[in-house]
Amino acid sequence: MEKVKIGLFGVGLNTYWGQFEGLLERLTGYQDRIKNKMRSYDNIEVIDAGMVDDIDKANDAASLMKREDVELLFIFISTYALSSTLIPVVNRLNIPVILLNMQPLPAIEYNKLNSMTDRGAMTGEWLANCQACSVPEFSSVFNRARVKYDIVSGYLEDSEAWKEISEWITAAKISSGMRKNRMGVLGNYYGGMVDVYSDLTLQSTVFGTHMEILEMCELADIRKSVGKEEVEQKIREFERTFVIDDSCSPYEIERAAQTSVALDRLVEKHRLGSMAYYYAGMNGNEYENIITSVIAGNTLLTGKNIPVAGEYEIKNVQAMKIMALMGIGGCFSEFYAMDFNDDIIMLGHDGPAHFIISEGKVRLVPLPVYHGKPGKGLSIQMSVKQGPVTLLSVVEGNDGLSLLAAEGESVPGPILNIGNLNSRYKFSVSAKEFIKRWSKAGPSHHCSIGIGHVTGILKKYAFMLDIPITVIS
Repeated sequence: MEKVKIGLFGVGLNTYWGQFEGLLERLTGYQDRIKNKMRSYDNIEVIDAGMVDDIDKANDAASLMKREDVELLFIFISTYALSSTLIPVVNRLNIPVILLNMQPLPAIEYNKLNSMTDRGAMTGEWLANCQACSVPEFSSVFNRARVKYDIVSGYLEDSEAWKEISEWITAAKISSGMRKNRMGVLGNYYGGMVDVYSDLTLQSTVFGTHMEILEMCELADIRKSVGKEEVEQKIREFERTFVIDDSCSPYEIERAAQTSVALDRLVEKHRLGSMAYYYAGMNGNEYENIITSVIAGNTLLTGKNIPVAGEYEIKNVQAMKIMALMGIGGCFSEFYAMDFNDDIIMLGHDGPAHFIISEGKVRLVPLPVYHGKPGKGLSIQMSVKQGPVTLLSVVEGNDGLSLLAAEGESVPGPILNIGNLNSRYKFSVSAKEFIKRWSKAGPSHHCSIGIGHVTGILKKYAFMLDIPITVIS
């Protein structure tokens, strides 16, 4: 994953530097602490424009951020600064801005300040702690300029403030990853499953995702060229990744391995970061042979953060990719059943799944029939790790795209051993209330499941896209 560029500069008032000895050095030291902590996050490059304390430096900072194509801009309010300093940035950059109202300490050291004998030095000490002074002024300018911005308030070692900053950085990673993602679209929709139908133009313009329309005949042609040694290598990968059920026939394993190699080649050829697929076929034709042997290979791709969604579910593979970019999985799921005795909801699907969030190793099992689809072949059996989870759907409604999310728990209990992904989930509201509120938000019947509670990040990503988000809580 290539590094995501995050912009940073401090703002202050240059009139102060000649009046208060050491103030500038002290404030830039605070900024360096912020920069160094940001640089400690994985796959982040911090583009630092230093201290911006006049219009010329503001113009230079705007040029730097534009040239470096930063995803998100943090502005550290080091002390009072003039709002005019922000105008060049507002005029030239169209990215979200986060104002860092970060004091050096939780509170001014009152006794230290008041014990000073020089009132000028006392004022300098106050100015080193008056980060909040410019927050209303800057907000006023941003409101009038229609800038997307937010405010993080705290102090330099404030864990809550740094949690917010970390979430903003992760949201920027998602934004960059989705904007640069190439989604393969293979086959056609499942006829009549109209909730799944999606506007590709809308998906591309909102998320920035490139849609690569693929042909079944290309995949078939690639599959024919797969050699015996490649199939054997893929079977060894199956053995390392899955627990292969004894009832899986060598024929089915070899068939799935050949298709998996072909899928890998298709992904590499088109530089895909995700894929949605479906094909029905009939009478055992060549394409049906391929589509009934894809689950194992697609699960391997999904586990490598190249998520694949069946049933041509473009909206849901977007949700899966968002989760993959966060490193929390992203399993293709739908509502399976409700257990009113335990007040839980079961979700699952017949694959693909994200094996890195599996409770134990994924099992590869044979299915005599793919329910609602033609043919038979191998499928996967797994449950999501017990503990905190987040559900996510991309919703396409009358007013465009939005996100729908909920935090819950993957809990122990009996599941269905039918050769599918399935797990039991409990939420803060009752199962009856949850399915009503989730469904009325308007998603398709699929959703993505990842581990951990991440709605804080998802809210920030939705803010960056300027789309609504509904959180069921």
